[in-house]
Order: sequence, then C-alpha cells, then structure tokens
Amino acid sequence: MNSFQTTYRCDSNTARLVRPMLPRLCLFMLALAGSYCMAEERGLRFSITESGVMPMVLIRDGAAVDGILHDLAIRLAEKVDRRADLLVMPRMRVHRALLSGEIDVRCYVNPAWLDKPYSGYAWSVPFMLQRDLLVSHSTQAIAPQRLAKQAIGTVLGFHYPTLEALFDAEQLQRDDARTQGLVLRKLAAGRYDYAVTNELALLWFNRDRSEADKLHEVHELTQVEVACLVRDAPDVPTRALLEAMRQMREDGEFTAILQRYR
Repeated sequence: MNSFQTTYRCDSNTARLVRPMLPRLCLFMLALAGSYCMAEERGLRFSITESGVMPMVLIRDGAAVDGILHDLAIRLAEKVDRRADLLVMPRMRVHRALLSGEIDVRCYVNPAWLDKPYSGYAWSVPFMLQRDLLVSHSTQAIAPQRLAKQAIGTVLGFHYPTLEALFDAEQLQRDDARTQGLVLRKLAAGRYDYAVTNELALLWFNRDRSEADKLHEVHELTQVEVACLVRDAPDVPTRALLEAMRQMREDGEFTAILQRYR
C-alpha cells in the first residue's frame, strides 16, 4: 500500500451506532429521490388563444403575462405541484392541438361552443358565468330581432347561437374583427351602432372612459358557464386537477381571481 492510500475500519462499536440510523437514512434518500422526480416532471401545457384580450389574458411579446386565464393556470398548476406552460397559439392551432393531445388543459370553454366533443378530455367544474351582450352607445334597451337590417360587430371565429337565425336571414350581417377589444374599439369609433361582447370585456373597456364615452348593455343574449377541458392520460394528473378545481370553487378562489379584473 502506498503512502497516498488510507483505509478505514468499521469496528463493532461503530456498526452498533450506525445500524439504528439506517431506516432514517433510507427514508431521507427516498425523499430526495421523490423531490428530484417531481422537479423533473414536465410542465402542464395550457393553451392560450393568441387573439385573447384583457381581462381574460394579456399577451406581450408572444407570451401570456397577466389576466384571468393566466392567473387560473398558474394557481391550478401550483395546486398539483407542477409548472404551468402557457402556450400561445392561433385558434385553429388550438383546435388541432386538442385533437392530437398536445394540450393538457384548455380553459374558457363551453360545450355549446364546440362543433363536436374532444375525445380523451374530461370537463372540470365551471369557473365563471359568462354573459354575452348586445352593446351600443345608446342606453335604450332593444332585442336584436327588432334591429333594422345592418351590420353588427362580432369576433372572427366566434359562434353566436342566439343570432344565427338573424344572420342566415341577412337581417343582421357580421362585421368581424380579430379580437373582442377591436370589436369594441370599432363600435366606439362609430363603425357600427351595435356589437356583441361579454360582460367582463365591456367592464374592462369602460373602466377608464368618461360616462359620455362608455358603451352600454342593451340586451342580454346568453348566460353560459365556462369550464376547462383536462386531458385524461397517464402523464397528466387528471383527477388531481379536477379535484383542485372543485376545491378552488368551494374555497372562493375563482371569485377572488375574477374580482381582480372587475
């Protein structure tokens, strides 16, 4: 043996001291291994439509950085000890990604908005009630059936079941804009007299406008509950996510998130 080698001998006294510690050491190593595995788990993929606007989502430089859907995704992922990956993509790309299972969670959906169900996904409890409205500069209430033949502001790609018969009869014509915010800005600029929006978008649009410049609800078109689609697959904590959303509703977390943007 050369001078640079050192040997250690474990006598019986040392063995007696170490042996009782082995179970605790094993538990410690298992905990470390579990933490490492958790850290290595991929993030949950949440889809965000690139045409989304506040208060639902703020997109800056191609990334979702604020808004109801942003806060909901971050909190939901935290509840199941995962990272939230917010994937911003065009509406049709979202559709294809759902068909191919490339999205784990898609929030802000109602069954009536879908042409057909997406297989392999489970519905969560609703997280908010959406009121779709006919709005105008005027404060005078009026049903869409009583409107004279004209164009009204709508969002490209959105379906409006309560107005389809009027569109088919050409009593009303769609004037599509890419986002809900653009629809309201065009209405405010006088491009048309009426538009369709949801209540949250209207409140957000009006928040910094003078009373004379505010837009007004003239008719409620629909009230629908919106929820999330969660991919049901072995690599997704589906049951935990669905249970987390039920718990968030019971604890008032949905209400708290929505209240930040009213």
